[in-house]
Amino acid sequence: MSQNSTATRPQARKQWTATDLGLIAVFAALVAASAFVPGVPVGALGVPITIQMLIIMLTGLVLGAGRGFAAVGLYVLLGLAGLPIFSGGRSGLGILAGPSAGYIIAFPLAAAATGWLAAVVIRKTVKYRALFFFAAAMVSSIVLVHGLGVLGMMVNGKLDFGKAFLADLVYYPGDTIKNVLAAIIAVSLHKAFPDLLVRRVK
Repeated sequence: MSQNSTATRPQARKQWTATDLGLIAVFAALVAASAFVPGVPVGALGVPITIQMLIIMLTGLVLGAGRGFAAVGLYVLLGLAGLPIFSGGRSGLGILAGPSAGYIIAFPLAAAATGWLAAVVIRKTVKYRALFFFAAAMVSSIVLVHGLGVLGMMVNGKLDFGKAFLADLVYYPGDTIKNVLAAIIAVSLHKAFPDLLVRRVK
């Protein structure tokens, strides 16, 4: 094979290291632990306000798309498999028939989307990272978490769009505060550990 063809061959995709797998496990455990902080049920369907969104957004901002999705996806899979790690100690596939199903399904997707956006921010700028991280978390939470959350309440809670949308609005103030905190913490972690995500997106 010629040198030219070798030079133009795409580089092999990097495999996750033991450190990556450890970070995935640690953040999955953090998401699970956050479910044990008592939530506040709100609305007619009683979907609780919890601190989980803070940890899920932080997971994406710190680990990036792939590892963030894996960490939060692992948490969701373990909960569906029967471990009582969803809010209120719930577990099992039956959760998918409840009004909070859309939120739970959205969690790993939101972590992945936030992680992808965080990688773009790290590639492009060192200024105003907290602001851009916050924007990334807000976009992901509004489009995915709240979007699928409304859909879940419509399908499983038998609400029309207007009622489901109004029921979901109560979560916006809390999620905004959680996204601010996630962005601030993520900036601090990236400063303390510069290669945490940067080396994976260069």
